[in-house]
Amino acid sequence: MVSEKEKMIAGELYFSEDPELVSERKFAREQMQLINHEYDAEIRSQLLKESFGTVAGNIYMEPTVQFDYGYNISVGKNFYANFNCVLLDVCPITIGDNCMIAPNVQILTATHPLNPVKRNSGLENGKPVTIGNNAWLGAGSIILPGVVLGDNVVVAAGSVVTKSFSDNVVVAGNPARIIKKITEEGNSDSLVNARQKIDQIDQELTRLLEQRMAAVSEIAAFKKKQQQPVLDSTRETAVLNKVVKNVTQADYVETIRATFADIMKHSRAYQQQKLSESSEKNGRE
Repeated sequence: MVSEKEKMIAGELYFSEDPELVSERKFAREQMQLINHEYDAEIRSQLLKESFGTVAGNIYMEPTVQFDYGYNISVGKNFYANFNCVLLDVCPITIGDNCMIAPNVQILTATHPLNPVKRNSGLENGKPVTIGNNAWLGAGSIILPGVVLGDNVVVAAGSVVTKSFSDNVVVAGNPARIIKKITEEGNSDSLVNARQKIDQIDQELTRLLEQRMAAVSEIAAFKKKQQQPVLDSTRETAVLNKVVKNVTQADYVETIRATFADIMKHSRAYQQQKLSESSEKNGRE
């Protein structure tokens, strides 16, 4: 049987008042007391290494440090955090090498169900946060659950980061958006710049494709219930015609049309797979 702790770390709904988790949170608070009242920097760093899951090298954190469990936090070499750092680690928080955190920064993996009945029942869940090498998080910035930041990312003071960003960017605002690309001095390599643009677009495309697949799953469930075939050629033709009308650059029409045709092919395959799995399950029952 999967424990509530295992569910929590995996990002699934879990019961926060599970006795094991309550005991571990109590221990974490005892560790925080020791860390935050220790004036000797070397001893404080050693206590942090004992509390966190992984510390690859030097670590220095000003008091106060706050965390849920500690063992879900991993930091790379030469990690520094200024005063009042909050790390809610119900899911893994992974931070790369040479990262700097300014005062009053919050990195949050914990979240709650939107449904009030589930939320009031004590069920919680989370999403991991990953921060690459050489990141700098400005004062008062907040990193929300599920965010992935690439290498060399700078987060401006007071920003709320709600989505992921790739390497070499400065983000700012609420919600945070890219305000600047970071390039090496004298670097005018157009290939590098173009690839950075593609990386950022691909992140957004991935998010949208996940939303599309969620809708595809709903359609598969409806077709199963109504015993309808997966392929609806009339619908697919209409979708492709609409895609073509939305393309503004004539040179891109055939490529984009073919891309959407391929997306729908894989969507059909996914629907067929789900219907087959459902049929097999019903056969076993």
